[in-house]
Amino acid sequence: MNRDEDRCTLMLSRPLRSLTAWHIQRIDEALVSTGPFAEIRLVKNKGKLRFIQTLESEGMLEPHPVGE
Repeated sequence: MNRDEDRCTLMLSRPLRSLTAWHIQRIDEALVSTGPFAEIRLVKNKGKLRFIQTLESEGMLEPHPVGE
């Protein structure tokens, strides 16, 4: 799927107070870049978004041969 086909304009009923368009873009990029078992954490410090933390996990339900 072409990412350009997914583009849309977001109309908000209220203006954003904490996030900028750049923040939203980076959060979206973090969500897209992670695998199926992941957490995205937004870290706020002194009233502002300071960090985006990503944590990825690996599923352990299916056995894998030794060496993989």
